[in-house]
Amino acid sequence: MSGPGPESLFAPPFVVDEPERHSLPYVFNTGHSGAVYPPSFLAASRLDAVSLRRSEDAFVDRLFAPVVALGAPLMRACFPRAYLDVNREPYELDPRMFDGRLPPFANVRSMRVAGGLGTVPRVVADGQEIYRARLPVEEATARIETLYKPYHRTLRGLLARTAARFGHVVLIDCHSMPSTSLGREEGPRVDVVLGDRFGTACAHVLTDCVEAAFRAQGFRVVRNKPYAGGFITEHYGEPALGRHALQVEINRALYMDERTLTPRPGFEALVASLAAVFGGVAALPLDLAPARIAAE
Repeated sequence: MSGPGPESLFAPPFVVDEPERHSLPYVFNTGHSGAVYPPSFLAASRLDAVSLRRSEDAFVDRLFAPVVALGAPLMRACFPRAYLDVNREPYELDPRMFDGRLPPFANVRSMRVAGGLGTVPRVVADGQEIYRARLPVEEATARIETLYKPYHRTLRGLLARTAARFGHVVLIDCHSMPSTSLGREEGPRVDVVLGDRFGTACAHVLTDCVEAAFRAQGFRVVRNKPYAGGFITEHYGEPALGRHALQVEINRALYMDERTLTPRPGFEALVASLAAVFGGVAALPLDLAPARIAAE
């Protein structure tokens, strides 16, 4: 995959949609909804474009677009998850994928790497191998240095700006999940999975309110199973410091045909429901400020 650097393949690599007035202490992020597949990436892959999109949280950026009008910024990736996954550590890499020696600080033994879903994924979500041949190790480091790190630098800046303005910040990390990911056992369909790292990344009161708001809209909600939150939720969620992170997974069957990857008729209704959920929660008088530690 020689030629221009990774950042030049996407114009731009990511976007921050800013509200006219940043009136809510929220930042929304859709790091897996990117849908730009450069010709050089497609040529290096053994899969067709539709198969590559199986890893994509298709249309999630459109689902959450109304939060901007509510008064919160929305950050969204343009590069696809199959190319680079920002919901991983910066160097979760599988040495089997690359020609050359990985940096000594690379995490080569994580469960995500073992499953083929590291920072530069080896497989798409259904387990199919992405690449025809090994990649030069320089390709991985270039993607991380020119895409991953600027992405997280921008996200950190948004969170810091919001916390400075409001005294606290809530990061909503927006995702979608295959309907098959919830298993085939008998029981009602799950529409939404909320991941707060089992209460360590987000104040319980906020997770409670988001769950109640989804239920009021008629959604079936579970917490932390099978998705407790990835790197972004874990890394940016520090409730004691007034920084809260909550991962939201939406069942894809609610809004799109999972075989053809096309929106379903209920798409706009879901968009309206999500706006109602987060508009309602944001209006609640919740105390999400940093914990006050009494003097000794």
